[in-house]
Amino acid sequence: MDLQIIKRKNIFFIISSIVIIIGIIMMFVNGFNLGIDFTGGSIIQIDLGKTVSVDEIREITDEFDSNADIIHSGDERNEIIIKSSEDFSMDERMEIFNKIKEEYDLADDEPIRSEKIGPSIGEEIKKSSFIAIGLATVGMLIYITFRFEFKFGISAIIALIHDILVALSIYAIFNLQVNESFVAAMLTIVGYSINDTIVLFDRIRENLKSFKKAEYDKLIDTSISQTIIRSINTSFTTLLAIASLYIFGVEAIKGFALPLIIGVLIGTYSSIFIASPIWYILKTKTK
Repeated sequence: MDLQIIKRKNIFFIISSIVIIIGIIMMFVNGFNLGIDFTGGSIIQIDLGKTVSVDEIREITDEFDSNADIIHSGDERNEIIIKSSEDFSMDERMEIFNKIKEEYDLADDEPIRSEKIGPSIGEEIKKSSFIAIGLATVGMLIYITFRFEFKFGISAIIALIHDILVALSIYAIFNLQVNESFVAAMLTIVGYSINDTIVLFDRIRENLKSFKKAEYDKLIDTSISQTIIRSINTSFTTLLAIASLYIFGVEAIKGFALPLIIGVLIGTYSSIFIASPIWYILKTKTK
């Protein structure tokens, strides 16, 4: 299998650059669609006594906030939780509850939970996320440098940064909601992506003995050819499981599964088309 990845490396760099640049522009123009975890807002939890579709509840809540998140709760999914970034007053929250009460003939006079929340938890999540990603990055760099070499480590870290930037860009371009599930998924993807990259780097290291220093392009192309089926099969089986969660899972699970799907695709792409070409450039263009 003659893939010629190194020969076409600029094409892959350009594709990633275009996505990231468009994403950055959208971040400045529209910003992120931040969830209630980051912006603060209102939460209303109601026991309906039966399972009601989200679309039915949304017909009521759209009058107050068309972007509100609605998820099921309870062992039998007979409760709903309405999360809105709008800072509803007590009267407004009760008005929403009373409309739902009237629609479904509820016996309760008050919702299970009705409160405002501040954005402080969002700041805590962002701070913890940066710390976690920073520590993970340093740890990976040390591990890969110890096991392989420093240039392998730098290449892997650049590929990880690429994955995060592309994921953020996709969320900015399509105005997808960024919440704590997205943050958790990105931290998961950091570990998943580095695993694929290490497998490829390990094969490159093994094949180094069989190639001359002037044949780094052939070395990388051969190594990718030997591992690409494994990477695709691993990613495909992972995507099958995550896609099942997204299709058949509840709304809260879908919020975690979607960024995982995006992350797995990006991580597989970067392991093959970004990490190894960066190592090639570091190996051949720098002392």
